[in-house]
Amino acid sequence: MKRNFFDKSLPQYCKNCKNGRASEYTEEIFCMKHGITQPNESCRHYKYDPLKRVPQKPEIAGEYSAEDFKL
Repeated sequence: MKRNFFDKSLPQYCKNCKNGRASEYTEEIFCMKHGITQPNESCRHYKYDPLKRVPQKPEIAGEYSAEDFKL
């Protein structure tokens, strides 16, 4: 199932919130409203920011042979 960047059913994580800033040295999130949190937490001030979400990499299925790359 493909998900849209603006899908409301996405889990609410501090790492995707507009109020949170990622730490350069640890995995913690610095929230302007709640303080220091873990990336998979959220609070009542959560506001989704689609530019912070990193989409999952697509899975490549099957094995390829040299014949697949011949012109």
